[in-house]
Amino acid sequence: MFKELAPYLRQRAVLLTVTHIEDDQIRVNVIPQKLKDGENAALTTPLTVTGTADELDNDLPTTLVNFVSAHLELRNTLDRAKAEMDAAAKTAQAEARSKAKTTAKRETPKPETTTPTDTPRPAQPVKEEPSRTANLFDSPAPATMATELDEEEEILSEAAEDEPTDDFGDLDEAA
Repeated sequence: MFKELAPYLRQRAVLLTVTHIEDDQIRVNVIPQKLKDGENAALTTPLTVTGTADELDNDLPTTLVNFVSAHLELRNTLDRAKAEMDAAAKTAQAEARSKAKTTAKRETPKPETTTPTDTPRPAQPVKEEPSRTANLFDSPAPATMATELDEEEEILSEAAEDEPTDDFGDLDEAA
């Protein structure tokens, strides 16, 4: 059992717990310990195996070999991915620096070739008025609304002209 754990123990500490649970059943926990804070949690995934003493004697070494190889493979994969990402980041930074240098060289005017008449005048900044929220009372009345109001006034004045005189007032006095 320890022969199978030896490659893993070279890289990290492992906590082993062995517990008798019922009748002739034994539970073995193999718990890898974290080496540093922020380490990938997958590298510390524990293994729990339960069986009789004979089953554990026969199957535990093979299970430990598979467990150790999976953890070592995962660590190598994570290390390789991290190295590739670091290399890609360095390449991107170098490209960004070279682009910044070439852009700066292009934008720098040469004093021999430019004359005062060739240099364009800076554009006058346009003052923008602060935006305001539209208000119902600030906007002018639409032309159609004004036309409708004129028509209403005309109709009311015609109706007032056509009204009969107050003949009913005489009838009220008679009563």
